[in-house]
Amino acid sequence: MGKVIRGIRQRQLGWERWARREGVRIGTGCRILSNVATSEPWLVSIGDRVTVSSRVSLVTHDGSGWILNDERGRRYRYAPIRIGSDVFIGAGATIMPGVEIGDRVVVGAGSVVTRSVPSGSVVAGVPARVVSTWDDFVTRMREWPAAADMKGSTYRERVDSIVGDLLPMPAE
Repeated sequence: MGKVIRGIRQRQLGWERWARREGVRIGTGCRILSNVATSEPWLVSIGDRVTVSSRVSLVTHDGSGWILNDERGRRYRYAPIRIGSDVFIGAGATIMPGVEIGDRVVVGAGSVVTRSVPSGSVVAGVPARVVSTWDDFVTRMREWPAAADMKGSTYRERVDSIVGDLLPMPAE
């Protein structure tokens, strides 16, 4: 399928349906906001209640082996990526080949995950490292405004109602 036609089809179906059609195994209750259908989509599995934010890359191969070309030919490394349940992967994160992300995990925006992540962890950075536990993160989140705190009929009104004093002052 040509690149343009594939792009049109992806937009028509949405990222989750597109990924499922390409062979990615995706659980229930997920929000897939990136193209997670890598060049080897059948090597990716995603659990239940997972959010994959925008611009997330799942890399199931290591292309650097291509530079070795001897009497046995080029070298190839492929490895699956497994993402557990109740996981949030922040915008712009990269998950490398062979990584397994446990259950109840948060991956910070822009992180590069080069090693498997244990369940109940919050990781961030390049390379990603454990920065908190899931339980500590959830405790801090309980201080955030909830849906019940939002007022207004439009999205903007609802967001502005909980941002409050943090809104910038209007220009004079």
